[in-house]
Amino acid sequence: MRTFKITTLLLIVLTVSSSCDDFLSEIPDNRTQLDTPEKISELLVNAYPNANYMEFAETMTDNVFDSGDLTLTTNKNSQNYNWEMQEDIQQDSPSDYWDACYSAIAHANQALDAINKLGNPANLNPQKGEALLARAYSHFMLVTFWSQRYNPSTATTDLGIPYVLEPEEVLVKKYTRNTVAEVFNFIEKDLEEGLKYVNSDYKLPKFHFNKAAAKAFASRFYLIKGDWNKVIEVSDELGNKPEGQLRDYQSYLDVDFNTGQRKYSQESESTNLLIASVSSVYSRSFYSNRFQLTGADRDILFGNGANLFNKEWLYRPLSYNGQITIFVPKFTEYFRITNANAGIGQPYDAIVLLSNDEYYLNRIEAHVMTNQIATANEELEYFISKRIKAYNASTDKVTELKIVTKYPAVDDEYTPFYNLTSVQKSYIKAIAELRRREFIHEGLRWIDIKRFALKITHKSYNQPDNVLLKDDKRKAIQIPLHVSNTGLEKNPR
Repeated sequence: MRTFKITTLLLIVLTVSSSCDDFLSEIPDNRTQLDTPEKISELLVNAYPNANYMEFAETMTDNVFDSGDLTLTTNKNSQNYNWEMQEDIQQDSPSDYWDACYSAIAHANQALDAINKLGNPANLNPQKGEALLARAYSHFMLVTFWSQRYNPSTATTDLGIPYVLEPEEVLVKKYTRNTVAEVFNFIEKDLEEGLKYVNSDYKLPKFHFNKAAAKAFASRFYLIKGDWNKVIEVSDELGNKPEGQLRDYQSYLDVDFNTGQRKYSQESESTNLLIASVSSVYSRSFYSNRFQLTGADRDILFGNGANLFNKEWLYRPLSYNGQITIFVPKFTEYFRITNANAGIGQPYDAIVLLSNDEYYLNRIEAHVMTNQIATANEELEYFISKRIKAYNASTDKVTELKIVTKYPAVDDEYTPFYNLTSVQKSYIKAIAELRRREFIHEGLRWIDIKRFALKITHKSYNQPDNVLLKDDKRKAIQIPLHVSNTGLEKNPR
Protein backbone atom coordinates (compact mmCIF):
# COMPACT_ATOMS: atom_id res chain seq x y z
CA MET A 1 0.00 0.00 0.00
CA ARG A 2 1.01 3.56 -0.41
CA THR A 3 2.01 5.53 2.65
CA PHE A 4 1.50 9.04 3.82
CA LYS A 5 2.86 11.43 6.40
CA ILE A 6 0.65 12.88 9.08
CA THR A 7 1.30 16.59 9.52
CA THR A 8 2.71 18.20 12.60
CA LEU A 9 -0.81 19.20 13.64
CA LEU A 10 -1.68 15.53 14.14
CA LEU A 11 1.55 14.54 15.81
CA ILE A 12 2.36 16.98 18.56
CA VAL A 13 0.21 16.29 21.55
CA LEU A 14 2.84 15.51 24.14
CA THR A 15 1.77 18.28 26.52
CA VAL A 16 -1.35 19.85 27.90
CA SER A 17 0.10 23.26 27.21
CA SER A 18 -2.53 25.71 25.97
CA SER A 19 -0.30 27.02 23.21
CA CYS A 20 1.20 25.09 20.31
CA ASP A 21 3.87 27.79 19.97
CA ASP A 22 4.80 27.36 23.61
CA PHE A 23 5.16 23.64 23.10
CA LEU A 24 7.37 23.98 20.05
CA SER A 25 9.70 26.25 22.02
CA GLU A 26 10.23 23.60 24.72
CA ILE A 27 12.77 20.80 24.67
CA PRO A 28 11.43 17.31 25.46
CA ASP A 29 12.88 17.22 28.99
CA ASN A 30 10.75 20.23 29.95
CA ARG A 31 7.44 18.81 28.75
CA THR A 32 4.57 18.42 31.19
CA GLN A 33 4.62 15.03 32.87
CA LEU A 34 1.34 13.12 32.53
CA ASP A 35 1.59 11.49 35.92
CA THR A 36 -1.73 12.17 37.65
CA PRO A 37 -5.39 11.42 36.89
CA GLU A 38 -6.06 15.15 36.75
CA LYS A 39 -3.41 15.81 34.10
CA ILE A 40 -4.52 12.88 31.97
CA SER A 41 -8.16 13.95 32.26
CA GLU A 42 -7.15 17.43 31.12
CA LEU A 43 -5.45 15.94 28.08
CA LEU A 44 -8.56 13.91 27.25
CA VAL A 45 -10.64 17.06 26.92
CA ASN A 46 -8.96 17.31 23.51
CA ALA A 47 -9.61 13.66 22.56
CA TYR A 48 -12.82 14.62 20.74
CA PRO A 49 -12.82 16.15 17.23
CA ASN A 50 -12.88 19.95 17.43
CA ALA A 51 -14.73 20.19 14.12
CA ASN A 52 -18.21 19.67 12.71
CA TYR A 53 -19.14 17.01 10.15
CA MET A 54 -22.82 17.90 9.98
CA GLU A 55 -22.82 20.43 7.14
CA PHE A 56 -21.01 18.32 4.54
CA ALA A 57 -22.70 15.08 5.64
CA GLU A 58 -26.20 16.55 5.56
CA THR A 59 -25.76 18.33 2.25
CA MET A 60 -24.87 15.04 0.56
CA THR A 61 -28.18 13.45 1.58
CA ASP A 62 -31.69 13.35 0.14
CA ASN A 63 -32.81 15.75 2.88
CA VAL A 64 -31.41 18.56 0.77
CA PHE A 65 -32.88 20.17 -2.35
CA ASP A 66 -32.20 23.15 -4.60
CA SER A 67 -34.08 26.15 -3.22
CA GLY A 68 -33.56 27.97 -6.52
CA ASP A 69 -32.28 31.07 -4.71
CA LEU A 70 -29.07 31.65 -6.66
CA THR A 71 -28.03 34.47 -4.30
CA LEU A 72 -27.39 31.82 -1.63
CA THR A 73 -24.95 29.83 -3.79
CA THR A 74 -21.52 29.07 -2.33
CA ASN A 75 -18.75 26.81 -3.65
CA LYS A 76 -18.68 24.72 -0.48
CA ASN A 77 -22.41 24.12 -0.44
CA SER A 78 -22.50 23.35 -4.18
CA GLN A 79 -19.56 20.94 -4.07
CA ASN A 80 -21.05 19.06 -1.13
CA TYR A 81 -24.42 18.86 -2.89
CA ASN A 82 -22.80 17.45 -6.03
CA TRP A 83 -20.50 15.01 -4.19
CA GLU A 84 -17.43 16.75 -5.53
CA MET A 85 -13.96 17.13 -4.07
CA GLN A 86 -14.22 19.90 -1.52
CA GLU A 87 -11.81 22.77 -2.15
CA ASP A 88 -12.46 24.47 1.18
CA ILE A 89 -10.21 23.39 4.05
CA GLN A 90 -11.65 25.74 6.66
CA GLN A 91 -14.34 25.17 9.27
CA ASP A 92 -17.08 22.64 8.48
CA SER A 93 -15.17 21.10 5.56
CA PRO A 94 -14.27 17.41 5.21
CA SER A 95 -10.59 18.33 5.34
CA ASP A 96 -11.04 20.17 8.63
CA TYR A 97 -12.91 17.24 10.12
CA TRP A 98 -10.27 14.73 8.97
CA ASP A 99 -7.54 16.72 10.69
CA ALA A 100 -9.63 17.19 13.83
CA CYS A 101 -10.28 13.45 14.11
CA TYR A 102 -6.60 12.56 13.88
CA SER A 103 -5.71 15.30 16.35
CA ALA A 104 -8.26 13.83 18.76
CA ILE A 105 -6.81 10.34 18.21
CA ALA A 106 -3.33 11.64 18.96
CA HIS A 107 -4.50 13.03 22.29
CA ALA A 108 -6.21 9.74 23.17
CA ASN A 109 -3.06 7.80 22.28
CA GLN A 110 -0.89 10.04 24.40
CA ALA A 111 -3.20 9.51 27.37
CA LEU A 112 -3.13 5.73 26.88
CA ASP A 113 0.67 5.77 26.62
CA ALA A 114 0.95 7.76 29.85
CA ILE A 115 -1.40 5.34 31.64
CA ASN A 116 0.62 2.38 30.38
CA LYS A 117 3.90 3.92 31.56
CA LEU A 118 2.36 4.41 34.99
CA GLY A 119 1.64 0.68 35.14
CA ASN A 120 -2.10 0.80 34.29
CA PRO A 121 -3.20 1.52 37.89
CA ALA A 122 -6.85 0.90 38.73
CA ASN A 123 -7.41 4.55 39.66
CA LEU A 124 -6.76 5.46 36.01
CA ASN A 125 -9.29 2.99 34.60
CA PRO A 126 -11.90 5.71 33.93
CA GLN A 127 -9.37 7.73 31.91
CA LYS A 128 -8.26 4.57 30.10
CA GLY A 129 -11.86 3.75 29.20
CA GLU A 130 -12.53 7.26 27.94
CA ALA A 131 -9.35 7.32 25.85
CA LEU A 132 -10.15 3.98 24.20
CA LEU A 133 -13.71 5.03 23.40
CA ALA A 134 -12.61 8.41 22.08
CA ARG A 135 -10.02 6.75 19.85
CA ALA A 136 -12.62 4.28 18.56
CA TYR A 137 -15.16 7.05 17.92
CA SER A 138 -12.86 9.22 15.79
CA HIS A 139 -11.68 6.25 13.75
CA PHE A 140 -15.30 5.17 13.29
CA MET A 141 -16.30 8.58 11.96
CA LEU A 142 -13.29 8.61 9.63
CA VAL A 143 -14.06 5.21 8.13
CA THR A 144 -17.74 6.17 7.88
CA PHE A 145 -16.99 9.13 5.63
CA TRP A 146 -13.80 8.17 3.79
CA SER A 147 -14.45 4.52 3.01
CA GLN A 148 -17.17 2.53 1.32
CA ARG A 149 -19.87 1.01 3.50
CA TYR A 150 -19.07 -1.93 5.72
CA ASN A 151 -19.71 -5.19 3.91
CA PRO A 152 -18.01 -8.31 5.33
CA SER A 153 -17.73 -9.86 1.86
CA THR A 154 -15.56 -6.97 0.60
CA ALA A 155 -14.22 -5.43 3.81
CA THR A 156 -10.94 -7.34 3.69
CA THR A 157 -10.00 -5.56 0.46
CA ASP A 158 -11.91 -2.26 0.70
CA LEU A 159 -9.72 0.73 1.55
CA GLY A 160 -10.19 1.91 5.10
CA ILE A 161 -8.29 4.64 6.91
CA PRO A 162 -5.06 4.52 8.94
CA TYR A 163 -5.82 3.24 12.44
CA VAL A 164 -3.31 4.94 14.71
CA LEU A 165 -2.55 3.06 17.93
CA GLU A 166 0.54 4.77 19.27
CA PRO A 167 1.59 8.34 20.07
CA GLU A 168 3.98 10.06 17.71
CA GLU A 169 7.62 10.27 18.77
CA VAL A 170 9.03 11.57 15.48
CA LEU A 171 8.16 14.70 13.55
CA VAL A 172 7.13 12.81 10.42
CA LYS A 173 5.88 9.21 10.50
CA LYS A 174 4.66 7.11 7.59
CA TYR A 175 1.35 5.27 7.72
CA THR A 176 -0.60 2.85 5.55
CA ARG A 177 -4.33 2.61 4.98
CA ASN A 178 -5.84 -0.30 6.86
CA THR A 179 -8.64 -2.25 5.21
CA VAL A 180 -12.21 -1.62 6.32
CA ALA A 181 -12.19 -5.01 8.06
CA GLU A 182 -9.05 -4.12 9.99
CA VAL A 183 -10.46 -0.77 11.02
CA PHE A 184 -13.70 -2.36 12.25
CA ASN A 185 -11.76 -4.97 14.21
CA PHE A 186 -9.67 -2.28 15.89
CA ILE A 187 -12.78 -0.22 16.67
CA GLU A 188 -14.53 -3.20 18.21
CA LYS A 189 -11.51 -4.05 20.35
CA ASP A 190 -11.18 -0.48 21.65
CA LEU A 191 -14.93 -0.22 22.15
CA GLU A 192 -15.28 -3.41 24.16
CA GLU A 193 -12.27 -2.68 26.34
CA GLY A 194 -13.35 0.91 26.86
CA LEU A 195 -16.79 -0.21 28.01
CA LYS A 196 -15.15 -2.19 30.83
CA TYR A 197 -13.62 0.89 32.40
CA VAL A 198 -15.63 3.97 31.50
CA ASN A 199 -17.80 5.64 34.14
CA SER A 200 -19.72 8.90 34.49
CA ASP A 201 -17.66 10.52 37.25
CA TYR A 202 -16.97 13.82 35.48
CA LYS A 203 -17.70 17.40 36.38
CA LEU A 204 -19.40 17.71 32.99
CA PRO A 205 -20.28 14.07 32.23
CA LYS A 206 -22.08 14.71 28.94
CA PHE A 207 -18.96 16.26 27.42
CA HIS A 208 -17.11 12.95 27.96
CA PHE A 209 -17.75 9.32 27.11
CA ASN A 210 -19.93 8.38 30.06
CA LYS A 211 -21.37 4.87 30.35
CA ALA A 212 -24.64 5.67 28.54
CA ALA A 213 -22.89 7.48 25.68
CA ALA A 214 -20.47 4.57 25.30
CA LYS A 215 -23.35 2.11 24.98
CA ALA A 216 -25.16 4.37 22.51
CA PHE A 217 -22.01 4.50 20.37
CA ALA A 218 -21.72 0.72 20.66
CA SER A 219 -25.32 0.35 19.44
CA ARG A 220 -24.50 2.44 16.35
CA PHE A 221 -21.39 0.40 15.63
CA TYR A 222 -23.06 -2.99 16.07
CA LEU A 223 -26.07 -1.87 14.03
CA ILE A 224 -23.83 -1.13 11.06
CA LYS A 225 -21.98 -4.40 11.59
CA GLY A 226 -25.27 -6.31 11.70
CA ASP A 227 -24.79 -7.71 15.20
CA TRP A 228 -28.39 -7.36 16.38
CA ASN A 229 -28.04 -9.22 19.66
CA LYS A 230 -25.21 -6.89 20.69
CA VAL A 231 -27.39 -3.86 19.90
CA ILE A 232 -30.15 -5.24 22.11
CA GLU A 233 -27.69 -6.17 24.85
CA VAL A 234 -26.05 -2.75 25.12
CA SER A 235 -29.46 -1.00 25.05
CA ASP A 236 -31.18 -3.13 27.70
CA GLU A 237 -30.84 -0.41 30.35
CA LEU A 238 -32.71 2.00 28.07
CA GLY A 239 -35.62 -0.42 27.95
CA ASN A 240 -38.60 -0.68 25.62
CA LYS A 241 -40.37 2.46 26.85
CA PRO A 242 -37.74 4.93 28.12
CA GLU A 243 -40.09 7.33 29.88
CA GLY A 244 -38.58 10.79 30.16
CA GLN A 245 -35.43 9.80 28.28
CA LEU A 246 -36.40 10.87 24.75
CA ARG A 247 -36.42 14.43 23.43
CA ASP A 248 -39.51 16.35 24.52
CA TYR A 249 -40.43 18.39 21.44
CA GLN A 250 -43.54 19.79 23.08
CA SER A 251 -41.27 21.59 25.54
CA TYR A 252 -39.66 23.41 22.60
CA LEU A 253 -43.05 24.64 21.43
CA ASP A 254 -43.83 25.89 24.92
CA VAL A 255 -40.94 28.38 24.94
CA ASP A 256 -39.72 31.16 22.69
CA PHE A 257 -37.56 30.50 19.64
CA ASN A 258 -34.19 31.39 21.21
CA THR A 259 -34.81 29.31 24.32
CA GLY A 260 -35.96 26.32 22.31
CA GLN A 261 -32.95 26.56 20.03
CA ARG A 262 -30.56 26.62 23.00
CA LYS A 263 -32.33 23.73 24.72
CA TYR A 264 -31.59 21.28 21.93
CA SER A 265 -27.92 20.75 22.80
CA GLN A 266 -28.01 21.54 26.50
CA GLU A 267 -26.64 19.14 29.08
CA SER A 268 -29.95 19.31 30.96
CA GLU A 269 -31.77 17.54 28.10
CA SER A 270 -32.06 13.94 29.25
CA THR A 271 -31.75 12.53 25.73
CA ASN A 272 -28.34 14.13 25.13
CA LEU A 273 -25.62 11.63 26.01
CA LEU A 274 -22.51 13.14 24.40
CA ILE A 275 -22.20 16.81 23.49
CA ALA A 276 -19.30 18.61 21.86
CA SER A 277 -18.52 22.29 21.52
CA VAL A 278 -16.74 22.51 18.18
CA SER A 279 -15.16 25.17 16.02
CA SER A 280 -17.93 25.76 13.49
CA VAL A 281 -20.16 28.30 11.77
CA TYR A 282 -22.87 25.77 10.94
CA SER A 283 -25.35 27.65 13.11
CA ARG A 284 -25.08 30.47 10.55
CA SER A 285 -25.15 28.41 7.36
CA PHE A 286 -27.52 25.49 7.97
CA TYR A 287 -30.59 27.68 7.48
CA SER A 288 -29.28 29.93 4.71
CA ASN A 289 -27.63 27.64 2.15
CA ARG A 290 -29.06 27.41 -1.34
CA PHE A 291 -28.98 23.60 -1.16
CA GLN A 292 -30.86 22.61 1.97
CA LEU A 293 -34.35 21.68 3.10
CA THR A 294 -36.79 23.87 1.16
CA GLY A 295 -40.32 25.07 1.69
CA ALA A 296 -41.41 23.49 -1.58
CA ASP A 297 -40.32 20.08 -0.25
CA ARG A 298 -41.53 20.57 3.32
CA ASP A 299 -44.26 17.92 3.19
CA ILE A 300 -41.79 15.16 2.28
CA LEU A 301 -40.54 15.23 5.84
CA PHE A 302 -43.00 17.28 7.84
CA GLY A 303 -46.40 16.84 6.20
CA ASN A 304 -49.10 15.04 8.18
CA GLY A 305 -49.03 12.26 5.63
CA ALA A 306 -45.41 11.54 6.49
CA ASN A 307 -46.34 9.71 9.69
CA LEU A 308 -48.24 6.53 10.36
CA PHE A 309 -51.21 8.25 12.02
CA ASN A 310 -51.58 11.22 9.62
CA LYS A 311 -51.22 13.72 12.43
CA GLU A 312 -49.29 16.96 12.84
CA TRP A 313 -45.68 16.60 13.87
CA LEU A 314 -44.28 18.29 16.96
CA TYR A 315 -41.17 19.35 15.03
CA ARG A 316 -41.00 23.09 14.37
CA PRO A 317 -39.65 23.86 10.87
CA LEU A 318 -39.19 27.61 10.45
CA SER A 319 -38.10 29.99 7.71
CA TYR A 320 -36.49 33.41 7.51
CA ASN A 321 -37.19 33.96 3.79
CA GLY A 322 -40.83 33.17 3.17
CA GLN A 323 -40.46 29.36 3.03
CA ILE A 324 -37.82 29.37 0.28
CA THR A 325 -35.64 27.48 2.73
CA ILE A 326 -36.77 25.98 6.03
CA PHE A 327 -34.98 24.67 9.10
CA VAL A 328 -35.54 23.09 12.48
CA PRO A 329 -33.77 25.21 15.14
CA LYS A 330 -31.02 23.11 16.70
CA PHE A 331 -27.78 25.04 16.80
CA THR A 332 -26.60 27.99 18.85
CA GLU A 333 -23.29 29.72 18.38
CA TYR A 334 -20.97 30.74 21.17
CA PHE A 335 -18.52 33.37 19.99
CA ARG A 336 -15.35 33.25 22.02
CA ILE A 337 -13.63 36.63 21.86
CA THR A 338 -9.86 36.33 21.48
CA ASN A 339 -9.13 40.04 21.06
CA ALA A 340 -11.68 42.40 22.55
CA ASN A 341 -10.06 45.51 21.11
CA ALA A 342 -10.06 44.14 17.59
CA GLY A 343 -13.48 42.54 18.03
CA ILE A 344 -12.30 39.19 16.74
CA GLY A 345 -12.72 35.67 18.05
CA GLN A 346 -13.63 32.10 17.32
CA PRO A 347 -17.19 30.78 16.73
CA TYR A 348 -18.24 27.51 18.35
CA ASP A 349 -21.37 25.40 17.99
CA ALA A 350 -22.66 22.94 20.55
CA ILE A 351 -23.64 19.74 18.75
CA VAL A 352 -25.14 16.47 19.95
CA LEU A 353 -22.96 13.52 18.99
CA LEU A 354 -24.99 10.77 20.67
CA SER A 355 -28.53 10.73 22.04
CA ASN A 356 -31.13 8.41 23.50
CA ASP A 357 -33.28 9.04 20.44
CA GLU A 358 -30.76 7.38 18.13
CA TYR A 359 -30.00 4.76 20.79
CA TYR A 360 -33.70 3.82 21.00
CA LEU A 361 -34.22 3.69 17.23
CA ASN A 362 -31.19 1.40 16.98
CA ARG A 363 -32.80 -0.89 19.54
CA ILE A 364 -36.08 -0.96 17.62
CA GLU A 365 -34.27 -1.86 14.40
CA ALA A 366 -32.45 -4.69 16.15
CA HIS A 367 -35.78 -6.06 17.38
CA VAL A 368 -37.08 -6.00 13.80
CA MET A 369 -34.00 -7.82 12.55
CA THR A 370 -34.40 -10.50 15.22
CA ASN A 371 -38.07 -10.88 14.22
CA GLN A 372 -39.42 -9.48 17.48
CA ILE A 373 -42.09 -7.60 15.57
CA ALA A 374 -44.56 -7.27 18.44
CA THR A 375 -41.90 -5.62 20.58
CA ALA A 376 -40.88 -3.36 17.70
CA ASN A 377 -44.54 -2.33 17.26
CA GLU A 378 -44.79 -1.26 20.89
CA GLU A 379 -41.53 0.66 20.67
CA LEU A 380 -42.40 2.38 17.40
CA GLU A 381 -45.75 3.43 18.81
CA TYR A 382 -44.06 4.85 21.88
CA PHE A 383 -41.53 6.78 19.78
CA ILE A 384 -44.14 8.20 17.40
CA SER A 385 -46.39 9.17 20.32
CA LYS A 386 -43.64 11.53 21.47
CA ARG A 387 -43.36 13.11 18.03
CA ILE A 388 -46.96 13.94 17.04
CA LYS A 389 -49.72 16.14 18.35
CA ALA A 390 -52.99 14.71 19.69
CA TYR A 391 -51.73 11.16 20.10
CA ASN A 392 -54.58 8.83 21.05
CA ALA A 393 -53.42 5.65 22.79
CA SER A 394 -56.63 3.80 22.01
CA THR A 395 -56.65 4.44 18.26
CA ASP A 396 -53.07 5.28 17.25
CA LYS A 397 -51.75 1.73 17.23
CA VAL A 398 -48.76 0.42 15.26
CA THR A 399 -49.51 -2.84 13.50
CA GLU A 400 -47.72 -4.89 10.89
CA LEU A 401 -50.51 -4.19 8.41
CA LYS A 402 -50.14 -0.42 8.86
CA ILE A 403 -46.37 -0.60 8.44
CA VAL A 404 -46.37 -2.70 5.27
CA THR A 405 -49.17 -0.57 3.79
CA LYS A 406 -47.51 2.76 4.58
CA TYR A 407 -44.00 1.59 3.70
CA PRO A 408 -44.37 -1.10 1.02
CA ALA A 409 -41.35 -3.23 0.25
CA VAL A 410 -39.72 -2.19 -3.01
CA ASP A 411 -37.29 -4.44 -4.83
CA ASP A 412 -33.71 -3.16 -4.98
CA GLU A 413 -34.42 -0.14 -2.77
CA TYR A 414 -33.04 -0.94 0.70
CA THR A 415 -30.18 -3.37 0.10
CA PRO A 416 -27.86 -3.80 3.09
CA PHE A 417 -25.24 -6.55 2.98
CA TYR A 418 -27.60 -8.87 4.86
CA ASN A 419 -30.91 -10.30 3.67
CA LEU A 420 -34.27 -8.77 4.54
CA THR A 421 -37.68 -10.39 4.46
CA SER A 422 -40.48 -8.43 2.83
CA VAL A 423 -41.84 -7.44 6.26
CA GLN A 424 -38.40 -6.40 7.48
CA LYS A 425 -37.96 -4.21 4.41
CA SER A 426 -41.10 -2.28 5.32
CA TYR A 427 -40.09 -1.89 8.96
CA ILE A 428 -36.51 -0.88 8.14
CA LYS A 429 -37.85 1.75 5.75
CA ALA A 430 -40.25 3.03 8.41
CA ILE A 431 -37.46 3.33 11.00
CA ALA A 432 -35.09 4.95 8.50
CA GLU A 433 -37.75 7.55 7.69
CA LEU A 434 -38.20 8.31 11.39
CA ARG A 435 -34.43 8.59 11.82
CA ARG A 436 -34.21 10.80 8.74
CA ARG A 437 -36.65 13.30 10.21
CA GLU A 438 -35.42 13.10 13.77
CA PHE A 439 -31.86 14.04 12.87
CA ILE A 440 -32.56 16.58 10.15
CA HIS A 441 -29.51 18.88 9.66
CA GLU A 442 -27.32 16.52 11.73
CA GLY A 443 -25.87 14.37 8.93
CA LEU A 444 -26.86 10.95 10.28
CA ARG A 445 -29.02 10.31 7.22
CA TRP A 446 -25.75 9.85 5.30
CA ILE A 447 -24.97 6.76 7.39
CA ASP A 448 -28.28 5.19 6.38
CA ILE A 449 -27.80 6.12 2.73
CA LYS A 450 -24.51 4.24 2.74
CA ARG A 451 -25.40 1.19 4.81
CA PHE A 452 -28.65 0.59 2.92
CA ALA A 453 -27.08 1.43 -0.47
CA LEU A 454 -29.78 3.96 -1.24
CA LYS A 455 -29.88 5.62 -4.64
CA ILE A 456 -30.57 9.36 -4.46
CA THR A 457 -31.01 12.14 -6.99
CA HIS A 458 -30.04 15.77 -6.56
CA LYS A 459 -31.77 18.26 -8.85
CA SER A 460 -30.31 21.67 -9.61
CA TYR A 461 -31.80 24.71 -11.27
CA ASN A 462 -31.30 24.55 -15.04
CA GLN A 463 -28.90 21.59 -14.69
CA PRO A 464 -29.21 17.85 -15.40
CA ASP A 465 -30.08 15.61 -12.49
CA ASN A 466 -27.10 14.32 -10.52
CA VAL A 467 -27.67 10.71 -9.49
CA LEU A 468 -25.74 8.95 -6.73
CA LEU A 469 -26.01 5.25 -7.51
CA LYS A 470 -26.41 2.52 -4.92
CA ASP A 471 -22.72 1.58 -4.81
CA ASP A 472 -21.43 4.86 -6.18
CA LYS A 473 -17.71 5.37 -5.60
CA ARG A 474 -18.44 8.95 -4.53
CA LYS A 475 -20.03 7.61 -1.34
CA ALA A 476 -16.46 7.41 -0.03
CA ILE A 477 -15.38 11.04 0.28
CA GLN A 478 -12.09 11.75 -1.44
CA ILE A 479 -9.07 11.89 0.84
CA PRO A 480 -8.09 15.52 1.60
CA LEU A 481 -5.63 16.87 -0.92
CA HIS A 482 -3.03 17.90 1.66
CA VAL A 483 -2.95 14.29 2.87
CA SER A 484 -2.98 12.51 -0.50
CA ASN A 485 -0.18 14.81 -1.63
CA THR A 486 2.01 13.16 1.00
CA GLY A 487 1.40 9.71 -0.45
CA LEU A 488 -1.86 8.39 0.98
CA GLU A 489 -3.71 6.36 -1.61
CA LYS A 490 -6.77 8.17 -2.95
CA ASN A 491 -10.23 6.67 -3.12
CA PRO A 492 -10.98 5.35 -6.62
CA ARG A 493 -13.23 7.40 -8.84
